[in-house]
Amino acid sequence: MLEVINIDENEKWDSIVKSFENHDIYYLSGYLKAFQIHGDGEPILFYYEDENIRAINAVMKRDVANIEYFKGKIRDNIIFDISTPYGYGGFLIEGTLVDNSIISLDEEYSKYCKDNGIVSEFVRFHPVLSNSTRSSQLYDITDLGRTVTINLESKEEIWKNFSSQNRNKIRKAIKSGVEIFWGRNQELIDSFIPIYNGTMDKDDATDYYYFENDFYESFLNDIKYNSLIFYAVYDKKIISMSMIIFINNQMHYHLSAMDKEYQKLASMNLLLYEAACWGSENGIRTFHLGGGLGSKEDSLFKFKKSFNRNPDTLFSIGKKVFDKEMYDELVALREGEIEFRNDSSFFPAYRL
Repeated sequence: MLEVINIDENEKWDSIVKSFENHDIYYLSGYLKAFQIHGDGEPILFYYEDENIRAINAVMKRDVANIEYFKGKIRDNIIFDISTPYGYGGFLIEGTLVDNSIISLDEEYSKYCKDNGIVSEFVRFHPVLSNSTRSSQLYDITDLGRTVTINLESKEEIWKNFSSQNRNKIRKAIKSGVEIFWGRNQELIDSFIPIYNGTMDKDDATDYYYFENDFYESFLNDIKYNSLIFYAVYDKKIISMSMIIFINNQMHYHLSAMDKEYQKLASMNLLLYEAACWGSENGIRTFHLGGGLGSKEDSLFKFKKSFNRNPDTLFSIGKKVFDKEMYDELVALREGEIEFRNDSSFFPAYRL
């Protein structure tokens, strides 16, 4: 039986999520709430249960009418698509994977989506949980690239897996007088925002990666037991910061910011090392740093790889069309736009 839980049922939502052995922060209502505030859509939790399996999927439901090209051409609140919230997700499935249960889950889920105007779904599967393998019958799955995860078994294990260059940078940061602290309060958020926005400016980031104050308030209040801000201080000044999120023995590198003026001090190397040590001391098993931009093995990936010379986690995506006729109609509408290029690898194509 399939059940749909809305964000205003947050206690029920979180109780269901936490009943899953491998649950993670990306499935909690408070995490999705911040991105609802950011304008990413309406959070929904799907919960399925039968005699063999239990399954959850946390998504953002988005009104297709809000796509710039479709404004004024499609009525509001009629046609939707769904997507994994910022970060990672996809179905978590527990139990015995028998064909009848997977077929039933797929049929009930697809029927609900089609009946409720949901045309398609885009999934960013969880690299650490490797949940794409249990969803192979539900989605068209593509493996995109490696991500970096630090094993937090012990401080010795953490240090051993670093590249020698990274260790040297960390030693240099300590010798230069960089110190790492952590906490969570409004003053730290107030310090984080200008450094983060400056980082985004220098990286030519799109508007999406700039967040309003209420997004940060949600971070402080809605996942207050599952988040910390680590920050590096040099000469009494904060020079780099990172929001770290965690739950159920898993940590994630969420948002980060660095004053480029002090880049040579390698404060972020030391910060991530200290965050990893904090995780190890608090019984956390993995610290996921993510991958490169667009899943490429670029300079960002190489920086992260210096924290684990042999990265073995894989990022995969999933695609699903619930209403092929409507999907094709939306793509056809976009094809009437002069600037539209139908790139077959982009999904859903009508959002290109």
